[in-house]
Amino acid sequence: MNWTATLFEVIDMRSFSNLWYWIGLAVLWSTVSHWVLGVPYDMIQRARKHGGEAEIDLQDLVRINVNRLLYIGRVSGLVLLALVSFILTSLAILAFYYDVEFAQATFLLAFPMTLVGALSLSTATVIAREQPQGDALYARLSKHRVITQFIGMISIFVTAMYGMYQNLDVGPYF
Repeated sequence: MNWTATLFEVIDMRSFSNLWYWIGLAVLWSTVSHWVLGVPYDMIQRARKHGGEAEIDLQDLVRINVNRLLYIGRVSGLVLLALVSFILTSLAILAFYYDVEFAQATFLLAFPMTLVGALSLSTATVIAREQPQGDALYARLSKHRVITQFIGMISIFVTAMYGMYQNLDVGPYF
């Protein structure tokens, strides 16, 4: 008996019926909502609660990450936009025109992440322009996190509905 054939019979390697895809989706959105502009959310909470050195550390880390994001946007923003647009368009064509399930699964992970990336760049621009301190900075970072979580909720819902549809679509007449 061929062990790889047995393995592939026992573990379905299609994207939407694979447990690892759903674990990866959960880990992706958990990680993205925890790191707000490259700053861990527990650091924001600690700075809000204790102030002092924690607040100074938070402001320094936000300043570093905001400057980094804006530098990347200025230097290679147009090239990145073209590359991401090409990749997403290619994935969308493979996924929904040629009906490639792996491309569908990848597109449903990648497209919402581009929205989060655009949101991060927008938030970084606002923070660089306004230079918020203290409560205003906490509010801006919390707002960014809530919007990211909302994008994540919608993304997980759409992915789950589409994945269930794909798993139930066994026959050609469904």
